Amino acid sequence: MNDKHLTHTRFSNLELSDPILRSLNEAHFNHCTPIQDKALPLLLRGKDIAGQAQTGTGKTATFLLATFQHLINEIEYEEDDHLHYDDDDDDLAEKSVAATRLPQTNPVKYPRAIILAPTRELAIQIHKDALLLSKHLDLKFALIYGGTDYQKQLDAVKANVDIIIGTPGRIIDFYKQNAFTLNNVQVTVLDEADRMFDLGFIKDIRFLLRRMPAPDQRLNMLFSATLSYKVTELAYEHMNNPVLVRIESEDVTSKAIEQSAFCPSNQQKLPLLVGILRQYQPLRSIIFVNTKRCAEQLDDYLNANGYKTAALSGDVPQDKRQRLLTDFQDNKITLLIATDVAARGLHIADVSHVFNYDLPQDVEDYVHRIGRTARFGASGEAISFICEEYAYSMPDIEDYIGQKIPVKPITADLLAELIIPEKRPAKPRPQKPRPSSASSTSRAPKARPSTP
Repeated sequence: MNDKHLTHTRFSNLELSDPILRSLNEAHFNHCTPIQDKALPLLLRGKDIAGQAQTGTGKTATFLLATFQHLINEIEYEEDDHLHYDDDDDDLAEKSVAATRLPQTNPVKYPRAIILAPTRELAIQIHKDALLLSKHLDLKFALIYGGTDYQKQLDAVKANVDIIIGTPGRIIDFYKQNAFTLNNVQVTVLDEADRMFDLGFIKDIRFLLRRMPAPDQRLNMLFSATLSYKVTELAYEHMNNPVLVRIESEDVTSKAIEQSAFCPSNQQKLPLLVGILRQYQPLRSIIFVNTKRCAEQLDDYLNANGYKTAALSGDVPQDKRQRLLTDFQDNKITLLIATDVAARGLHIADVSHVFNYDLPQDVEDYVHRIGRTARFGASGEAISFICEEYAYSMPDIEDYIGQKIPVKPITADLLAELIIPEKRPAKPRPQKPRPSSASSTSRAPKARPSTP
């Protein structure tokens, strides 16, 4: 871990409760990142924030810490409000004490905070970080996302949880079933708001926000890689005069990422990839491709040539996807082959290399892909293949990031001889049921009567 990305501000100097500071200390988080240094003092004083910072700069911890502290403050305020009375007013005193002894007559409505994420992977990571940073707090969480565990998640959200973390679609599904109410939400977080627009979630977001208390009755946080016009418009519409916090960088991509490229023919791509892997011997890498078919082909070839790999694409079931990611984090798998479903929302430590086996067709996807390395102050390397099929993307990528990516020569020692994998067995095509003889007879055309 490199400390150059940290500021001189210590968490202990902020207005954070002792249980939160204990959790931070045990997680070895002592100093703030720039986004935390700028945003947390405002949030801890009840100011709404629309924040922009590069991926991997501590945005998640920023909104989690602010959420926890706000909920703690609200509980303390409610307790003080119940116990505050005039000493000369015995009747008022009796009512106040009675109210504190009988909370069942006026139960707190849940949830008290909603954290919305665009992808299942990001929601899962936020939940994991929330458990770490709330270790010494008495808070209950519900993790809600589509694709799996429907009844289990429904039961969880009905259990009076403090904070719901999840994707918009399933949260709305449960809300429409009256599994919980939004009437008492005190904190709202929108993470990766720009991605919410990209994935078409904005109507779902507005649906939820309009059913919560007014913006001035809750703490609101919005974080995004870019504060575009549409994102800031959303912020001003559904937040209480938010403060815009931008962590500016001269470069779109992190300086900690060493970027380079090769220009192989389509036939050279596989030998070149294996040759680079043999020469660089990365400990943990992600290889990005544009199609599921390409991911399966790479998976077969790399496994046949001695690498532990797994392919992650959009149609992989959620349970299997989580198992693959866990194996990757535990180094049971050293190479993760992924389509852009994994380009955002994955927070995996110590990814040393990212390979763009296929150049992305969207320039922003290039930034999100290579951002999987060099996280939290570490360094990393991004290697791209400018092949015949996707070479047209490179000029747009270089214009977007504002720099030329150096191209390295393809030398003979980089083109490995490959072991050809066995072909995958073809999936049997579903056969249409043949009509029975009875139905065949019934469908036979009737004979025309003969003409006399």
